[in-house]
Amino acid sequence: MSPYIAEFIGTAMLVLLGDGVCCNVSLTGSGMKGGNTVHILIGWGMAVMVPAFTFGAASGSHFNPAVTIGAAMRGGLSWGMVPGYIIAQMLGGFVGAAILMVLYGDQIKATEDDDTIRGCFSTGPAIRNTSLNFLSEFVATFVLVFTLASIPAEAGASNVSWVLVYGVIVACGASFGGLTGYAMNAARDAAPRFAYQLLAPNKGKKNPDWAYGWIPVVAPICGAIVASLLHNILF
Repeated sequence: MSPYIAEFIGTAMLVLLGDGVCCNVSLTGSGMKGGNTVHILIGWGMAVMVPAFTFGAASGSHFNPAVTIGAAMRGGLSWGMVPGYIIAQMLGGFVGAAILMVLYGDQIKATEDDDTIRGCFSTGPAIRNTSLNFLSEFVATFVLVFTLASIPAEAGASNVSWVLVYGVIVACGASFGGLTGYAMNAARDAAPRFAYQLLAPNKGKKNPDWAYGWIPVVAPICGAIVASLLHNILF
């Protein structure tokens, strides 16, 4: 399978399962509305692990521009493939969110608060503080990329690596999720944010909040760069 197709489908699946959890527990009319943070943590961990297991052999299961850039910095991916990976990831994130808007169309229409709708597809800070919000996404992505880079090859060969992927996603969410929603991924945040802006029903004043939305794009890439540089130095 082309790695670009794998990244496209895998990222779409990640957003379908991950943002699907948020829709399931947040939107009015959902049979699971009111689910708690543990529901979201488990769901997002599985949302990353399932496509990683499915497409790992085809593309390395990045599904995240920050992970792709980090892999290229460590020599695990040709720089010439980076643009194609990122384009596939962003398109996959948009398509995954668009499918959710069809599936949850009735629930979106029944939900009065536009902020709740946007929050199902993109992240936002609990307390708006640009420096600390940036640092939160930076640190969370540093932990993610450094951990993924440190998974030994023999773990991947035995499929243990996918359990480790689940563990790091849940750990980052449990530790940092209350700050900014632990996006750690432009394809998981910016692409669905575009989908929300373009496709979601306009109930009142629809605000994609790009004043904050640049942080889940830039901070994860910065965190991945530093994590990869440190990994290269240490290992």
